[in-house]
Amino acid sequence: MIDFDIQRCAKKCHATERELRAGDEYFSVLVPEGSEVIRQDFSKEAWEGPPENAICWWQATVPDPQSTKISWAPHDIMLDYFERLLQDPQQQDAAYVVALLMVRRKIVRMEDAEKGDDGIERLVLVGLKREGNYKIPVVEPTAQRIAEIQNELTSLLQTGDEPASQ
Repeated sequence: MIDFDIQRCAKKCHATERELRAGDEYFSVLVPEGSEVIRQDFSKEAWEGPPENAICWWQATVPDPQSTKISWAPHDIMLDYFERLLQDPQQQDAAYVVALLMVRRKIVRMEDAEKGDDGIERLVLVGLKREGNYKIPVVEPTAQRIAEIQNELTSLLQTGDEPASQ
């Protein structure tokens, strides 16, 4: 299994090391570094575009620490992450959880559930934000794995403010 330990916004510009304050616009990028995925945050002033090897990027605003509002990364970012999970057989449970989250957020629609010749039940999802269908094995994670997936999703896909699309 591949585990990514990616933190929330460090509230510090990766390029200038300037502290990011509430209300500052910034850009976040996920880049591969060896077998890990690293999150880097850049102030609007230091942003020169995503690196060539970027997996994805998005723009957001540093939230007011007094605010309790938490929102998800843009739909395209979530779909990109989901499609990466689908490529890793060890991440089927995480892909299943993200699929359910995307159904709830109306990024995809569940069209059907089917049982294959192999006896495995699969959800049939239709992309609403992108073309394409997905067949996702129903893999119920263990309680411990649910906590791990929740932490991964929180650190990768949640921001404290409504982000702008890429």
